[in-house]
Amino acid sequence: MAIYLNTNAAYKDFEMLRNDRYFIDKSAMIQKVSERIKTKNRYLCITKPRRFGKTSALNMLGAYYGKAYPSGSLFEDLEISRSESYVSHLNKYNIVNISMNCMPETGNTYADYLELVAGSMKDDIKEAYPELAKREFRRLPDLLAATGDEFVFIIDEWDYIFSHDLYRENQSDFLEFLRSLLKDQPYVALAYMTGVLPIKKYSTGSAMNMFDEYTMLNDCFFEGYFGFTEGEVKELCKRQSKLSLEEIAEWYNGYVADDGGRIYNPRSVVLALINGKCQSYWTRTGKMDEVLFFLKYNIGEVRDDVVRMVNHLPVRMEILEEYTAGQGSPAHREEIYAAMIIFGLLSYHEGELTIPNKELMLEFQKALKDDEFGYVAELVRNSEEMLRATLDKRADAVVSYLHNIYNSEIPILKYNDENSLSCVVTLAYLSARNKYRIEREEKSGKGFADFIFYPRRRNLPGIVIELKADSTPEAAIAQIKEKEYSEKLKKEDVRNILLVGISYDTDKKGHRCKIEEI
Repeated sequence: MAIYLNTNAAYKDFEMLRNDRYFIDKSAMIQKVSERIKTKNRYLCITKPRRFGKTSALNMLGAYYGKAYPSGSLFEDLEISRSESYVSHLNKYNIVNISMNCMPETGNTYADYLELVAGSMKDDIKEAYPELAKREFRRLPDLLAATGDEFVFIIDEWDYIFSHDLYRENQSDFLEFLRSLLKDQPYVALAYMTGVLPIKKYSTGSAMNMFDEYTMLNDCFFEGYFGFTEGEVKELCKRQSKLSLEEIAEWYNGYVADDGGRIYNPRSVVLALINGKCQSYWTRTGKMDEVLFFLKYNIGEVRDDVVRMVNHLPVRMEILEEYTAGQGSPAHREEIYAAMIIFGLLSYHEGELTIPNKELMLEFQKALKDDEFGYVAELVRNSEEMLRATLDKRADAVVSYLHNIYNSEIPILKYNDENSLSCVVTLAYLSARNKYRIEREEKSGKGFADFIFYPRRRNLPGIVIELKADSTPEAAIAQIKEKEYSEKLKKEDVRNILLVGISYDTDKKGHRCKIEEI
Protein backbone atom coordinates (compact mmCIF):
# COMPACT_ATOMS: atom_id res chain seq x y z
CA MET A 1 0.00 0.00 0.00
CA ALA A 2 1.47 3.34 -1.07
CA ILE A 3 2.60 5.82 1.55
CA TYR A 4 3.39 8.90 -0.56
CA LEU A 5 2.47 8.24 -4.20
CA ASN A 6 -1.10 8.74 -5.42
CA THR A 7 -2.67 8.06 -2.03
CA ASN A 8 -6.16 9.20 -1.05
CA ALA A 9 -4.91 11.31 1.87
CA ALA A 10 -5.36 14.73 0.23
CA TYR A 11 -8.69 13.71 -1.32
CA LYS A 12 -10.11 12.48 1.99
CA ASP A 13 -8.90 15.50 3.94
CA PHE A 14 -10.33 17.96 1.43
CA GLU A 15 -13.59 16.00 1.30
CA MET A 16 -13.93 16.41 5.07
CA LEU A 17 -13.13 20.11 4.76
CA ARG A 18 -15.85 20.52 2.10
CA ASN A 19 -18.37 18.89 4.43
CA ASP A 20 -17.54 21.31 7.24
CA ARG A 21 -20.19 23.85 8.14
CA TYR A 22 -17.59 26.61 8.19
CA PHE A 23 -15.86 25.80 4.91
CA ILE A 24 -14.58 28.83 2.98
CA ASP A 25 -13.96 28.59 -0.75
CA LYS A 26 -10.26 29.33 -1.36
CA SER A 27 -10.17 27.43 -4.65
CA ALA A 28 -9.30 30.51 -6.74
CA MET A 29 -5.78 29.89 -5.48
CA ILE A 30 -5.60 26.82 -7.74
CA GLN A 31 -5.65 29.02 -10.84
CA LYS A 32 -2.57 30.91 -9.63
CA VAL A 33 -0.74 27.69 -8.86
CA SER A 34 -1.71 26.11 -12.18
CA GLU A 35 -0.04 28.99 -14.01
CA ARG A 36 3.28 27.73 -12.61
CA ILE A 37 2.94 24.09 -13.70
CA LYS A 38 5.64 22.94 -16.14
CA THR A 39 7.32 26.35 -16.13
CA LYS A 40 10.63 27.56 -14.73
CA ASN A 41 8.62 29.04 -11.85
CA ARG A 42 7.13 25.72 -10.77
CA TYR A 43 8.77 25.80 -7.32
CA LEU A 44 6.62 27.40 -4.59
CA CYS A 45 7.30 27.61 -0.86
CA ILE A 46 4.56 29.24 1.24
CA THR A 47 5.35 29.79 4.90
CA LYS A 48 2.71 31.04 7.34
CA PRO A 49 2.10 30.64 11.09
CA ARG A 50 0.52 27.47 12.40
CA ARG A 51 -3.27 27.40 12.28
CA PHE A 52 -3.38 29.55 9.12
CA GLY A 53 -4.78 26.95 6.72
CA LYS A 54 -1.56 25.81 5.03
CA THR A 55 -2.38 22.10 5.21
CA SER A 56 -5.97 22.70 4.08
CA ALA A 57 -4.71 24.52 0.98
CA LEU A 58 -2.16 21.78 0.32
CA ASN A 59 -4.84 19.08 0.51
CA MET A 60 -7.07 21.09 -1.80
CA LEU A 61 -4.27 21.14 -4.39
CA GLY A 62 -3.60 17.42 -3.95
CA ALA A 63 -7.29 16.56 -4.36
CA TYR A 64 -7.57 18.74 -7.47
CA TYR A 65 -4.43 17.68 -9.34
CA GLY A 66 -4.32 14.01 -8.29
CA LYS A 67 -5.42 11.54 -10.97
CA ALA A 68 -5.86 8.50 -8.72
CA TYR A 69 -9.15 9.71 -7.19
CA PRO A 70 -11.65 11.63 -9.37
CA SER A 71 -12.57 14.77 -7.46
CA GLY A 72 -14.76 16.77 -9.82
CA SER A 73 -17.73 16.53 -7.46
CA LEU A 74 -15.72 18.35 -4.76
CA PHE A 75 -14.91 21.30 -7.03
CA GLU A 76 -17.86 21.60 -9.43
CA ASP A 77 -19.58 24.40 -7.48
CA LEU A 78 -16.42 26.20 -6.32
CA GLU A 79 -14.85 29.27 -7.83
CA ILE A 80 -12.10 27.33 -9.61
CA SER A 81 -14.74 25.53 -11.73
CA ARG A 82 -15.36 28.82 -13.54
CA SER A 83 -11.72 29.06 -14.63
CA GLU A 84 -10.86 28.39 -18.30
CA SER A 85 -8.09 26.01 -17.23
CA TYR A 86 -10.27 24.08 -14.76
CA VAL A 87 -10.71 20.91 -16.81
CA SER A 88 -7.20 20.92 -18.29
CA HIS A 89 -5.58 20.33 -14.87
CA LEU A 90 -8.30 18.49 -12.96
CA ASN A 91 -7.12 14.96 -11.96
CA LYS A 92 -4.27 14.97 -14.48
CA TYR A 93 -1.16 14.35 -12.37
CA ASN A 94 0.67 11.81 -10.26
CA ILE A 95 0.84 13.23 -6.75
CA VAL A 96 3.71 12.74 -4.30
CA ASN A 97 2.24 13.85 -0.98
CA ILE A 98 4.83 14.03 1.82
CA SER A 99 4.43 15.31 5.38
CA MET A 100 7.89 15.85 6.83
CA ASN A 101 6.63 15.62 10.42
CA CYS A 102 6.43 11.81 10.30
CA MET A 103 9.20 10.35 12.43
CA PRO A 104 10.56 6.79 12.28
CA GLU A 105 9.12 4.38 14.85
CA THR A 106 12.50 2.73 15.35
CA GLY A 107 15.81 4.55 15.29
CA ASN A 108 16.35 8.19 16.13
CA THR A 109 19.09 9.25 13.73
CA TYR A 110 18.93 11.44 10.66
CA ALA A 111 19.67 8.36 8.55
CA ASP A 112 16.55 6.70 9.98
CA TYR A 113 14.50 9.81 9.19
CA LEU A 114 15.77 10.06 5.62
CA GLU A 115 15.30 6.34 5.03
CA LEU A 116 11.66 6.66 6.08
CA VAL A 117 11.12 9.36 3.45
CA ALA A 118 13.37 8.22 0.59
CA GLY A 119 12.95 4.47 1.20
CA SER A 120 9.17 4.67 1.32
CA MET A 121 9.10 6.75 -1.84
CA LYS A 122 11.25 4.19 -3.66
CA ASP A 123 8.91 1.40 -2.57
CA ASP A 124 5.90 3.36 -3.83
CA ILE A 125 7.49 3.99 -7.23
CA LYS A 126 8.50 0.36 -7.71
CA GLU A 127 5.02 -0.81 -6.75
CA ALA A 128 3.41 1.58 -9.25
CA TYR A 129 6.00 0.79 -11.97
CA PRO A 130 6.69 -2.95 -11.61
CA GLU A 131 8.96 -2.92 -14.65
CA LEU A 132 11.44 -0.94 -12.52
CA ALA A 133 11.22 -3.20 -9.46
CA LYS A 134 14.13 -5.45 -10.44
CA ARG A 135 16.44 -2.65 -11.50
CA GLU A 136 18.93 -1.12 -9.08
CA PHE A 137 18.86 2.65 -8.62
CA ARG A 138 21.41 4.21 -6.31
CA ARG A 139 19.51 7.51 -6.14
CA LEU A 140 15.83 8.31 -5.76
CA PRO A 141 15.95 11.00 -8.51
CA ASP A 142 17.23 8.38 -10.97
CA LEU A 143 14.32 6.08 -10.15
CA LEU A 144 11.80 8.88 -10.60
CA ALA A 145 13.37 9.89 -13.92
CA ALA A 146 13.19 6.30 -15.15
CA THR A 147 9.40 6.32 -14.90
CA GLY A 148 9.19 8.76 -17.81
CA ASP A 149 6.26 10.48 -16.06
CA GLU A 150 5.75 13.87 -14.42
CA PHE A 151 4.81 14.39 -10.78
CA VAL A 152 3.29 17.11 -8.61
CA PHE A 153 5.11 17.21 -5.26
CA ILE A 154 3.17 18.62 -2.32
CA ILE A 155 5.32 18.73 0.81
CA ASP A 156 3.82 19.72 4.17
CA GLU A 157 5.89 20.95 7.14
CA TRP A 158 9.06 20.99 5.06
CA ASP A 159 10.83 22.74 7.99
CA TYR A 160 9.86 20.26 10.73
CA ILE A 161 13.40 19.29 11.71
CA PHE A 162 14.35 22.99 11.87
CA SER A 163 11.38 24.21 13.90
CA HIS A 164 11.78 21.29 16.32
CA ASP A 165 15.57 21.58 16.41
CA LEU A 166 16.21 18.00 15.23
CA TYR A 167 19.35 16.59 13.59
CA ARG A 168 21.09 19.94 13.77
CA GLU A 169 24.33 18.60 12.34
CA ASN A 170 22.45 17.12 9.35
CA GLN A 171 20.13 19.99 8.46
CA SER A 172 22.27 21.09 5.53
CA ASP A 173 22.27 17.46 4.31
CA PHE A 174 18.47 17.52 4.37
CA LEU A 175 18.41 20.64 2.20
CA GLU A 176 20.77 18.93 -0.22
CA PHE A 177 18.38 15.96 -0.33
CA LEU A 178 15.49 18.27 -1.28
CA ARG A 179 17.64 20.07 -3.83
CA SER A 180 18.72 16.88 -5.58
CA LEU A 181 15.17 15.51 -5.50
CA LEU A 182 13.53 18.57 -7.01
CA LYS A 183 15.84 21.09 -8.65
CA ASP A 184 15.83 21.08 -12.47
CA GLN A 185 14.38 17.58 -12.56
CA PRO A 186 12.27 16.89 -15.69
CA TYR A 187 9.85 14.73 -13.71
CA VAL A 188 8.82 17.70 -11.53
CA ALA A 189 5.69 19.34 -12.94
CA LEU A 190 5.19 21.31 -9.73
CA ALA A 191 6.82 21.44 -6.30
CA TYR A 192 4.66 23.06 -3.63
CA MET A 193 6.02 23.23 -0.07
CA THR A 194 4.52 24.68 3.10
CA GLY A 195 5.92 25.32 6.55
CA VAL A 196 6.42 28.02 9.16
CA LEU A 197 10.05 28.97 8.50
CA PRO A 198 11.36 30.48 5.25
CA ILE A 199 14.39 28.91 3.55
CA LYS A 200 16.19 31.94 2.16
CA LYS A 201 19.27 31.70 4.37
CA TYR A 202 20.09 28.47 2.59
CA SER A 203 19.21 29.53 -0.94
CA THR A 204 22.62 30.79 -2.05
CA GLY A 205 24.70 29.03 -4.67
CA SER A 206 23.40 25.60 -5.62
CA ALA A 207 21.07 24.98 -2.67
CA MET A 208 17.33 25.85 -2.65
CA ASN A 209 17.34 29.01 -4.74
CA MET A 210 14.84 27.61 -7.23
CA PHE A 211 11.91 28.27 -4.85
CA ASP A 212 9.78 31.40 -4.96
CA GLU A 213 8.96 32.10 -1.32
CA TYR A 214 5.87 33.77 0.12
CA THR A 215 6.08 34.62 3.81
CA MET A 216 4.38 36.73 6.49
CA LEU A 217 6.80 39.53 5.63
CA ASN A 218 6.65 39.22 1.86
CA ASP A 219 3.52 37.95 0.16
CA CYS A 220 1.32 40.08 -2.06
CA PHE A 221 0.42 37.10 -4.26
CA PHE A 222 -1.09 34.33 -2.11
CA GLU A 223 -1.83 36.14 1.16
CA GLY A 224 -5.62 36.25 0.62
CA TYR A 225 -5.77 32.46 0.61
CA PHE A 226 -4.34 31.98 4.11
CA GLY A 227 -6.27 33.13 7.12
CA PHE A 228 -9.79 34.52 6.80
CA THR A 229 -10.54 37.92 5.31
CA GLU A 230 -13.06 40.16 7.03
CA GLY A 231 -15.62 39.46 4.34
CA GLU A 232 -15.20 35.72 4.85
CA VAL A 233 -15.62 36.04 8.62
CA LYS A 234 -18.74 38.12 8.09
CA GLU A 235 -20.15 35.31 5.94
CA LEU A 236 -19.24 32.71 8.58
CA CYS A 237 -21.02 34.69 11.28
CA LYS A 238 -24.24 34.40 9.27
CA ARG A 239 -24.07 30.61 9.59
CA GLN A 240 -24.66 30.78 13.36
CA SER A 241 -26.53 33.05 15.75
CA LYS A 242 -24.41 33.36 18.90
CA LEU A 243 -21.37 35.42 17.96
CA SER A 244 -21.21 38.76 16.15
CA LEU A 245 -18.52 39.99 13.78
CA GLU A 246 -17.50 42.56 16.40
CA GLU A 247 -16.85 39.86 19.01
CA ILE A 248 -14.87 37.73 16.56
CA ALA A 249 -12.86 40.77 15.43
CA GLU A 250 -11.85 41.72 18.96
CA TRP A 251 -10.42 38.28 19.62
CA TYR A 252 -8.95 37.09 16.33
CA ASN A 253 -8.52 40.02 13.94
CA GLY A 254 -5.32 42.02 13.64
CA TYR A 255 -3.08 40.63 10.92
CA VAL A 256 -2.76 43.00 7.97
CA ALA A 257 -2.43 42.07 4.31
CA ASP A 258 -0.19 43.95 1.90
CA ASP A 259 -3.18 45.92 0.62
CA GLY A 260 -4.26 46.85 4.17
CA GLY A 261 -7.03 44.23 4.38
CA ARG A 262 -7.62 42.54 7.72
CA ILE A 263 -6.69 38.89 8.23
CA TYR A 264 -8.16 36.67 10.97
CA ASN A 265 -6.71 33.57 12.61
CA PRO A 266 -8.84 30.88 10.90
CA ARG A 267 -8.51 28.03 13.38
CA SER A 268 -9.51 30.24 16.31
CA VAL A 269 -12.45 31.73 14.39
CA VAL A 270 -13.83 28.30 13.51
CA LEU A 271 -13.42 26.97 17.07
CA ALA A 272 -15.15 30.04 18.48
CA LEU A 273 -18.07 29.58 16.07
CA ILE A 274 -18.33 25.86 16.83
CA ASN A 275 -18.26 26.42 20.59
CA GLY A 276 -20.32 29.62 20.49
CA LYS A 277 -17.71 31.30 22.69
CA CYS A 278 -14.79 33.65 22.11
CA GLN A 279 -11.77 32.70 24.16
CA SER A 280 -8.11 31.96 23.56
CA TYR A 281 -7.67 28.95 21.31
CA TRP A 282 -3.98 29.68 20.81
CA THR A 283 -2.22 26.32 20.70
CA ARG A 284 1.30 26.11 21.98
CA THR A 285 2.91 23.48 19.80
CA GLY A 286 6.45 24.06 21.03
CA LYS A 287 8.79 26.62 22.53
CA MET A 288 8.78 28.69 19.34
CA ASP A 289 5.12 29.53 19.88
CA GLU A 290 5.64 31.07 23.30
CA VAL A 291 6.01 34.83 23.51
CA LEU A 292 8.49 34.69 26.36
CA PHE A 293 10.78 32.32 24.45
CA PHE A 294 11.67 35.20 22.12
CA LEU A 295 11.45 38.12 24.51
CA LYS A 296 13.83 36.61 27.06
CA TYR A 297 16.75 37.02 24.68
CA ASN A 298 16.58 40.77 25.03
CA ILE A 299 14.30 41.59 27.99
CA GLY A 300 15.84 45.00 28.71
CA GLU A 301 15.59 46.38 25.19
CA VAL A 302 12.23 44.90 24.24
CA ARG A 303 10.49 45.54 27.57
CA ASP A 304 9.60 49.14 26.74
CA ASP A 305 8.40 48.09 23.27
CA VAL A 306 6.09 45.50 24.83
CA VAL A 307 4.70 48.11 27.24
CA ARG A 308 3.92 50.31 24.22
CA MET A 309 2.25 47.48 22.34
CA VAL A 310 0.05 46.34 25.23
CA ASN A 311 -1.07 49.97 25.32
CA HIS A 312 -2.13 49.59 21.68
CA LEU A 313 0.71 51.87 20.56
CA PRO A 314 2.66 50.58 17.53
CA VAL A 315 6.42 50.20 17.60
CA ARG A 316 8.09 51.55 14.48
CA MET A 317 10.89 49.41 13.10
CA GLU A 318 12.16 48.43 9.68
CA ILE A 319 12.49 44.65 9.47
CA LEU A 320 15.06 44.00 6.74
CA GLU A 321 15.87 40.33 7.33
CA GLU A 322 13.49 37.42 7.88
CA TYR A 323 13.94 34.79 10.55
CA THR A 324 14.65 31.60 8.64
CA ALA A 325 15.12 27.86 9.01
CA GLY A 326 18.21 26.82 10.95
CA GLN A 327 19.00 30.36 12.07
CA GLY A 328 19.07 29.47 15.77
CA SER A 329 18.20 31.77 18.65
CA PRO A 330 17.53 35.40 17.67
CA ALA A 331 20.55 37.51 18.53
CA HIS A 332 19.17 41.05 18.67
CA ARG A 333 15.99 43.11 18.77
CA GLU A 334 15.30 43.05 15.02
CA GLU A 335 15.76 39.28 14.82
CA ILE A 336 13.47 38.78 17.82
CA TYR A 337 10.66 40.68 16.15
CA ALA A 338 11.30 39.08 12.74
CA ALA A 339 10.90 35.65 14.38
CA MET A 340 7.72 36.71 16.20
CA ILE A 341 6.21 37.95 12.93
CA ILE A 342 7.00 34.65 11.19
CA PHE A 343 5.33 32.71 14.01
CA GLY A 344 2.26 34.98 14.00
CA LEU A 345 2.91 36.48 17.43
CA LEU A 346 3.13 40.02 16.06
CA SER A 347 1.56 41.82 13.12
CA TYR A 348 3.76 43.97 10.85
CA HIS A 349 2.49 46.48 8.33
CA GLU A 350 4.07 49.61 6.84
CA GLY A 351 6.92 49.57 9.34
CA GLU A 352 4.75 49.19 12.44
CA LEU A 353 4.72 46.30 14.90
CA THR A 354 1.52 45.60 16.84
CA ILE A 355 -0.01 42.84 18.94
CA PRO A 356 -2.65 41.49 16.55
CA ASN A 357 -5.64 40.78 18.78
CA LYS A 358 -6.94 39.89 22.22
CA GLU A 359 -5.98 36.24 21.86
CA LEU A 360 -2.33 37.24 21.45
CA MET A 361 -2.64 40.04 23.99
CA LEU A 362 -3.33 37.37 26.61
CA GLU A 363 -0.10 35.62 25.61
CA PHE A 364 1.84 38.84 26.08
CA GLN A 365 0.08 39.42 29.38
CA LYS A 366 1.30 36.01 30.56
CA ALA A 367 4.82 36.84 29.42
CA LEU A 368 4.84 40.17 31.25
CA LYS A 369 4.22 38.36 34.53
CA ASP A 370 7.58 36.62 34.29
CA ASP A 371 10.16 37.79 36.84
CA GLU A 372 12.62 38.59 34.04
CA PHE A 373 10.50 41.66 33.29
CA GLY A 374 11.33 43.00 36.73
CA TYR A 375 9.09 45.76 38.01
CA VAL A 376 6.73 45.47 35.05
CA ALA A 377 6.02 41.87 36.06
CA GLU A 378 5.10 43.01 39.57
CA LEU A 379 2.78 45.69 38.19
CA VAL A 380 0.99 43.24 35.91
CA ARG A 381 0.64 40.60 38.62
CA ASN A 382 -0.90 43.24 40.88
CA SER A 383 -3.26 44.66 38.26
CA GLU A 384 -6.06 42.42 39.55
CA GLU A 385 -5.84 44.35 42.82
CA MET A 386 -6.23 47.62 40.88
CA LEU A 387 -9.54 46.41 39.44
CA ARG A 388 -10.68 45.17 42.83
CA ALA A 389 -9.91 48.55 44.41
CA THR A 390 -11.92 50.27 41.67
CA LEU A 391 -14.92 47.98 42.11
CA ASP A 392 -14.78 48.55 45.86
CA LYS A 393 -14.60 52.33 45.22
CA ARG A 394 -11.34 52.63 47.18
CA ALA A 395 -9.97 55.72 45.46
CA ASP A 396 -6.97 55.96 47.79
CA ALA A 397 -5.80 52.46 46.77
CA VAL A 398 -6.18 53.39 43.09
CA VAL A 399 -4.02 56.48 43.64
CA SER A 400 -1.36 54.44 45.44
CA TYR A 401 -1.21 51.91 42.65
CA LEU A 402 -0.92 54.58 39.93
CA HIS A 403 1.83 56.31 41.90
CA ASN A 404 3.81 53.07 42.06
CA ILE A 405 3.57 52.65 38.31
CA TYR A 406 4.78 56.20 37.70
CA ASN A 407 7.78 55.52 39.91
CA SER A 408 8.74 52.51 37.77
CA GLU A 409 11.65 52.64 35.35
CA ILE A 410 9.62 52.62 32.15
CA PRO A 411 10.62 55.48 29.82
CA ILE A 412 7.28 55.55 28.01
CA LEU A 413 5.57 56.49 31.28
CA LYS A 414 7.75 59.52 32.01
CA TYR A 415 5.92 61.98 29.82
CA ASN A 416 3.79 64.46 31.70
CA ASP A 417 0.64 64.43 29.61
CA GLU A 418 -2.68 62.62 29.32
CA ASN A 419 -1.31 60.17 26.74
CA SER A 420 1.24 58.98 29.28
CA LEU A 421 -1.50 58.75 31.89
CA SER A 422 -3.51 56.61 29.45
CA CYS A 423 -0.56 54.24 29.17
CA VAL A 424 -0.36 54.00 32.95
CA VAL A 425 -4.07 53.21 33.22
CA THR A 426 -3.86 50.55 30.51
CA LEU A 427 -1.00 48.84 32.31
CA ALA A 428 -2.73 49.15 35.67
CA TYR A 429 -5.89 47.48 34.41
CA LEU A 430 -4.17 44.88 32.21
CA SER A 431 -5.76 41.85 33.89
CA ALA A 432 -9.20 43.50 33.71
CA ARG A 433 -9.35 42.40 30.07
CA ASN A 434 -10.38 38.97 31.34
CA LYS A 435 -13.60 40.43 32.75
CA TYR A 436 -14.16 43.48 30.53
CA ARG A 437 -14.00 44.59 26.94
CA ILE A 438 -11.99 47.78 27.24
CA GLU A 439 -12.30 50.53 24.66
CA ARG A 440 -10.06 53.62 24.50
CA GLU A 441 -11.10 56.98 23.08
CA GLU A 442 -14.53 55.63 22.15
CA LYS A 443 -17.34 57.81 20.84
CA SER A 444 -20.11 57.89 23.42
CA GLY A 445 -22.77 60.45 24.24
CA LYS A 446 -21.55 63.88 23.18
CA GLY A 447 -17.83 63.14 22.95
CA PHE A 448 -15.04 60.58 23.29
CA ALA A 449 -14.54 58.81 26.59
CA ASP A 450 -10.96 57.99 27.58
CA PHE A 451 -11.89 54.48 28.71
CA ILE A 452 -15.11 52.48 28.74
CA PHE A 453 -15.14 49.05 30.42
CA TYR A 454 -17.91 46.80 29.06
CA PRO A 455 -18.57 43.94 31.50
CA ARG A 456 -18.47 40.39 30.16
CA ARG A 457 -20.64 39.20 33.06
CA ARG A 458 -24.00 40.54 34.15
CA ASN A 459 -22.96 40.84 37.81
CA LEU A 460 -20.16 43.33 37.08
CA PRO A 461 -20.68 47.10 36.82
CA GLY A 462 -19.65 49.07 33.76
CA ILE A 463 -16.80 51.55 34.22
CA VAL A 464 -16.15 54.91 32.58
CA ILE A 465 -12.72 56.48 33.21
CA GLU A 466 -11.83 60.07 32.37
CA LEU A 467 -8.26 61.37 32.75
CA LYS A 468 -7.16 64.93 33.46
CA ALA A 469 -3.65 66.40 33.59
CA ASP A 470 -3.28 69.44 35.89
CA SER A 471 -6.95 69.40 36.80
CA THR A 472 -9.14 67.65 39.37
CA PRO A 473 -10.91 64.29 39.49
CA GLU A 474 -14.12 66.19 40.19
CA ALA A 475 -13.70 67.97 36.84
CA ALA A 476 -13.21 64.60 35.16
CA ILE A 477 -16.41 63.23 36.73
CA ALA A 478 -18.29 66.36 35.69
CA GLN A 479 -17.14 65.89 32.08
CA ILE A 480 -18.33 62.28 32.07
CA LYS A 481 -21.78 63.44 33.15
CA GLU A 482 -21.92 66.51 30.92
CA LYS A 483 -20.82 64.61 27.81
CA GLU A 484 -22.99 61.59 28.71
CA TYR A 485 -20.12 59.13 28.26
CA SER A 486 -22.06 56.37 30.02
CA GLU A 487 -24.78 56.27 27.33
CA LYS A 488 -23.28 53.34 25.45
CA LEU A 489 -23.18 51.25 28.60
CA LYS A 490 -26.82 52.07 29.30
CA LYS A 491 -27.79 51.07 25.77
CA GLU A 492 -26.23 47.66 26.44
CA ASP A 493 -28.45 47.38 29.52
CA VAL A 494 -25.60 47.80 32.01
CA ARG A 495 -27.44 48.89 35.12
CA ASN A 496 -24.63 49.70 37.55
CA ILE A 497 -21.97 52.09 36.27
CA LEU A 498 -18.88 53.43 38.04
CA LEU A 499 -17.59 56.87 37.03
CA VAL A 500 -13.87 57.18 37.69
CA GLY A 501 -12.08 60.52 37.48
CA ILE A 502 -8.26 60.47 37.64
CA SER A 503 -6.02 63.53 37.61
CA TYR A 504 -2.24 63.98 37.57
CA ASP A 505 -0.30 67.02 38.75
CA THR A 506 2.67 67.41 36.40
CA ASP A 507 4.51 69.67 38.87
CA LYS A 508 3.99 67.73 42.10
CA LYS A 509 3.98 64.35 40.33
CA GLY A 510 0.88 63.31 42.22
CA HIS A 511 -2.41 61.56 41.40
CA ARG A 512 -5.92 62.08 42.67
CA CYS A 513 -8.96 59.88 42.11
CA LYS A 514 -12.70 60.07 42.63
CA ILE A 515 -15.17 57.20 42.09
CA GLU A 516 -18.95 57.60 41.90
CA GLU A 517 -21.67 55.04 41.23
CA ILE A 518 -24.76 55.81 39.15
